[in-house]
Amino acid sequence: MGRLATITRRTFLVGAAVVAGGAAFGYYKYQQPYANPLEGDLAEGESTFNPYVKIGTDDTITVIAPRAEMGQGVYTTLAALVAEELDVTLDQITIEHGPSSPAYFNEAGFRDGAPFAAFDRGFVADAVRSTLGVASKFLAIQMTGGSSSTIDAYDKMRHAGAVAREMLKAAAAEKLGVPAASLKTEAGQITDPASGKVLTYGEVALDAARRDPPSDVTLRDRSKWKILGRSQPRRDMPAKVTGAPVFGIDVDLPDMLYATVRMNPQPGGGMTRFDDSQAKSMRGVKKVIAIDSPYGKGIAVIADNTWRAFQAAQAVEIEWADGPGPRSSDDVSTLLDETLATDDFFSLRTIGDPDVAFADAPREKIVEAVYDAPFLSHAPLEPMNATARVKDGVLDIWAPNQVPTVMKMVGGRITGFEDAQINVHTTFLGGGFGRRLEPDFSDYAVRIAMETDGRPVKVTWTREEDVSHGPYRPIARGRYRAVMDDNGLPKALVGSVASPSVIAGMVSRIMPGITPAGPDNTLVHGAFDQPYGIPNYRIDGYKLPLKGIEVASWRSVGNSYNGFMHESFIDELAHAGGKDPLSFRRELMKDYPAALAVLDKLEEISGWNTPLPEGKARGMAFTLSFGTWVGEVVQVADVDGSVRIEKVWCVADPGQVIDPKNFEAQMMSGIIFGLSAGINQKITFADGAVEQSNFHDFDAMRMSQCPQIDVAILENSDHMSGAGEPGLPPVMPALANAIFALNGKRVRRMPLNEEIDFV
Repeated sequence: MGRLATITRRTFLVGAAVVAGGAAFGYYKYQQPYANPLEGDLAEGESTFNPYVKIGTDDTITVIAPRAEMGQGVYTTLAALVAEELDVTLDQITIEHGPSSPAYFNEAGFRDGAPFAAFDRGFVADAVRSTLGVASKFLAIQMTGGSSSTIDAYDKMRHAGAVAREMLKAAAAEKLGVPAASLKTEAGQITDPASGKVLTYGEVALDAARRDPPSDVTLRDRSKWKILGRSQPRRDMPAKVTGAPVFGIDVDLPDMLYATVRMNPQPGGGMTRFDDSQAKSMRGVKKVIAIDSPYGKGIAVIADNTWRAFQAAQAVEIEWADGPGPRSSDDVSTLLDETLATDDFFSLRTIGDPDVAFADAPREKIVEAVYDAPFLSHAPLEPMNATARVKDGVLDIWAPNQVPTVMKMVGGRITGFEDAQINVHTTFLGGGFGRRLEPDFSDYAVRIAMETDGRPVKVTWTREEDVSHGPYRPIARGRYRAVMDDNGLPKALVGSVASPSVIAGMVSRIMPGITPAGPDNTLVHGAFDQPYGIPNYRIDGYKLPLKGIEVASWRSVGNSYNGFMHESFIDELAHAGGKDPLSFRRELMKDYPAALAVLDKLEEISGWNTPLPEGKARGMAFTLSFGTWVGEVVQVADVDGSVRIEKVWCVADPGQVIDPKNFEAQMMSGIIFGLSAGINQKITFADGAVEQSNFHDFDAMRMSQCPQIDVAILENSDHMSGAGEPGLPPVMPALANAIFALNGKRVRRMPLNEEIDFV
């Protein structure tokens, strides 16, 4: 059983090492930059200034946005960071994802993964964040996830643009024979006000790139921003709406083959034998091979088009071995109860002494509830796919992925090739949600490419293969207890949450053989780190010892189920205390101005205190996730005994917003994603295998069900935070709380349609 004091002593020592000068990792080495990966692949007349900027003598300006564009708008937002400081307009630049390189490591994603609440800015918390930031450079993982892309790039990419601008000015100053400080830049041109002479960036780019970069540059003050802080047209949209071939599924190479995979339907199970005689006789089939990978065991069919590969894969007769996982969902439920009955748990943040408070409490003052959240598939619209080619000692992978450095690691592990022999080409993603952080689809493609004699092969999964194999958003069960005081407020709260460890699973899949020990803060995110001032408070995490069924990051990770459980219980406490749910939260979060501002704005825009007609009701929830303070109100209506979701109001405070319209779109996206899961989605097991297979039994919210969504943005928080995930966690409990307000039915299990009919 872990305790905060133990963790604090350990993290203090590690954090202090960083604060004292980086001794834990070697400060000198940490200070050294990674090599610029653009230098080895420049076109004629093109120069590079740093890993983010290339300029050609023809005035072509290319900005590298090294995070995956999966619909969240990062392609445009990251390029805008460079463009602002480089002093060019967005329509003057070309944007590329760029190569797989440690130069693009994600520091913010690791730093903000520290096991502390976002509002905890004490010495120990910041020391641990610093430690993780240092460690991120040595791990050098190029990752899109954790709502961290803009936060990580904010200083790096602005600095890259400013450095390039000053190098261009210095080269122009030498050519014009004037001081660099006297020159002005605008829209890709350098002007000498005294003489009126003008040089384009392209005219001096080659000379400028030969110079040593300045050791210090001044970034543009926010009051002088021309691009940042304003909504910009999405640069990825024209290609997408015109059907341009930008996704992984669109990759088309000369002499290409096509393939699909069929893995054991019982996760983690093996293959005893297979008979491919019928499949090999089918038109267009080239080869059937066995796949024995850490991520699955089964077969692959290589053919001359994808459809024929699909058909042939189903014709292969296979004898499967049983998998190691539970045989049914009931077995998983039993395991959850057994896990919660143990004393093997960890607590990352304890306030007061909840055990004493409960021991002294009269029974009538105790409120209890149990909540459940199911396994969920990511189900991105673009099928899982990757294209690979092994030719002349070089491996190329074309894939819609969130971690190109991991794709490279996997390719090297399979082929034995060195890093320099592997190229990862990241395409646009037709949805990610954490699923494309996983190595499996690229692993299979590389293995298949080793069987195609140098020809590229595009490997496409059927929808059924993806839905039935995961890895999944973990299942979770939460048992909550509280003691109410005489004023209708909680004086003690304990939450016990059982769920498989996402971090342990992901690390073991990326680096087989390594299983992280100790607490997994993602298991209790959205519960232990909420800004509620309850005198005696503790959230306990129980790692579910689940075999066979793999779990992974799913949009907002632990916040997705803990937000539902924790905020549903807070709402139950408000009603138990005879309090208005919004006022109740305001009282509990009175020490956090950012939270209060969110609640005030939410009350205003939702008309919270305005009476509704008979048959309509509102519910609310609040979640602090990925550093962003978010409150949401859901309005529902009774329609002949069924429920219609009419409206959602959202107020979010990320501290600073780079592109307001894009931020608003991300809040809406998270809300719709959360409602889809909350009302309709689950993954269940029978006979050791997944019962769902496609959108007919794992459906998303339809357009006719989608409510009106209004988003308000605040900038009161003192830390810039994320956008891609924080809109999701509050919407599921807000909906459940609205249903209670509508008909008095308290639904504690997702999906809600197991007890409620939605129209």
